[in-house]
Amino acid sequence: MTIKEKVWSYEDYLKLTDDKRYEVMEGELVMAPAPMPYHQEVSRNLEFLMWDFVKRKRLGVVFDAPIDVVLDEHNVLQPDIVFVSKDRLDIIKDKAIHGAPDLVVEVVSPSTLGRDTVRKKAIYEKFGVKEFWIVYPEMKCVEVLVLEKGEYTLYDEGCLESRTEVKSKVIKGFKAKLEEVFESFATS
Repeated sequence: MTIKEKVWSYEDYLKLTDDKRYEVMEGELVMAPAPMPYHQEVSRNLEFLMWDFVKRKRLGVVFDAPIDVVLDEHNVLQPDIVFVSKDRLDIIKDKAIHGAPDLVVEVVSPSTLGRDTVRKKAIYEKFGVKEFWIVYPEMKCVEVLVLEKGEYTLYDEGCLESRTEVKSKVIKGFKAKLEEVFESFATS
């Protein structure tokens, strides 16, 4: 006899009582491991650069993980960085962001490579996240994907050894200097 595994919903997710980080992907509860220090440095660096620009230009808001992004009842993700434009601030509710943010960033760890670059990418694409940044700390590279006709296409990319910056299409005028993104104080 086969026992069907539970299909998780946002309501089920809210009832969890432990202190671990989880996401719900297509109805599957997935535990998110704690990121490594360098991952956190890279995420913080990019988030601060993005937030400084967005705040100065009054373009919207930037959040960092953990924050729940509820795309539907069976897809609740926690991107590393989230941007919501000022025209769409109504999707930000008391406990979570309900709807597709304008831009999300995933900083890839070795343990989350497939989940971030394949599974989450497909979910963000399906729900209409306009721009998706994939950051590879180990390689010191960034890919910027934009949604065109329902599919992600490469808009910009760069690696520290060959480029100085990458730019956003959604956050008009924002460029991230790769030297600043991948700067490390803990390992220098």
